[in-house]
Amino acid sequence: MSIKEKKSFENIAAFYLYLDNLFDEDISDDQLFASSYLRGFISLSVIEFGDESQVLSPALATSIDEKLQAARTELSPQDRKIVQDYWLDLKQSFVSV
Repeated sequence: MSIKEKKSFENIAAFYLYLDNLFDEDISDDQLFASSYLRGFISLSVIEFGDESQVLSPALATSIDEKLQAARTELSPQDRKIVQDYWLDLKQSFVSV
């Protein structure tokens, strides 16, 4: 499961809009699951860094990585792999700013 093209977002609000719009797209159940699961961790990290107007920064990506690592036992190995792969694709939007 790979995001077809590298995404670029002005800020977290634009990123959330992208995630919300996925529900209207023809994507797999795994992608919907991973995007919804990740949004929760992203939201937790965003609270620590500011609000939805902030840019997607490498520091924010690191915070999300840490939260995902701490919660790794919440998911089955298969689901964890789905989320990890999806996050690796999305993470490019954070670290390229």
